Amino acid sequence: MVDPSWVADHLRTEPGGGLTEATAKRQRLRVTYRVDGSLRYVSNLERMRLWERTIRRARLPLSYSGGFNPRPRLQIGAALPVGFGADAEWMDIWLVEPMPPRSVRDALAQAAPEGLGVLRVEEVDLEEPALPRQIQAAEYEVVVETDWPVGEVRRRVAELLAVESLPRQRRGRAYDLRPLLHRLWVEAEQPRGVVVGMVLAAREGATGRPEEVLDALGLAGGFYRIRRRRLFLDFGS
Repeated sequence: MVDPSWVADHLRTEPGGGLTEATAKRQRLRVTYRVDGSLRYVSNLERMRLWERTIRRARLPLSYSGGFNPRPRLQIGAALPVGFGADAEWMDIWLVEPMPPRSVRDALAQAAPEGLGVLRVEEVDLEEPALPRQIQAAEYEVVVETDWPVGEVRRRVAELLAVESLPRQRRGRAYDLRPLLHRLWVEAEQPRGVVVGMVLAAREGATGRPEEVLDALGLAGGFYRIRRRRLFLDFGS
């Protein structure tokens, strides 16, 4: 294995002191992981830094970009909003030396902090498009506290699915939520509320937000907890 410190030692330094040469990309791996506990409340930037530290602790031969500020080659599939848990997020990493995916999984699982659960690692083609460009949709589980009977929630869900347009405002801009809402259902009844499932668009420039679906249902005023269950590369899979 190659310690990440090897990278800085072996990059060519120009007279001005800038590091200019990138390391090779010989293997691309897709990591599937969970987000739980206190790590639900960190930003995506902070979570990315946690992953960088985890990869260093795992002593993986990570590839680095070139330029004056070389960065590790890793890419999160889709930003996870602060406060959301997740069952199966994706991250791509590029290595300068190929490794068995199982060995990478074991090393990451041992090095990861509590709240980042490494589930599996698989090899993907180096020439695949960037991961965020491939993601099409996301499935969410929303636990909502409400005094409404489950029948009322189901009625509102049916009404929402029946409309052709849901005009909304986001950051001062008008948009239509309805094309971003692929599926919506009541999954279960709980003593103090319901569990709602939904599948929303998660494409670049066209992303549905579960909080806005709750607001359209009239359920956003109370307590709710959101968990992203999975991402779709091809919606319908």
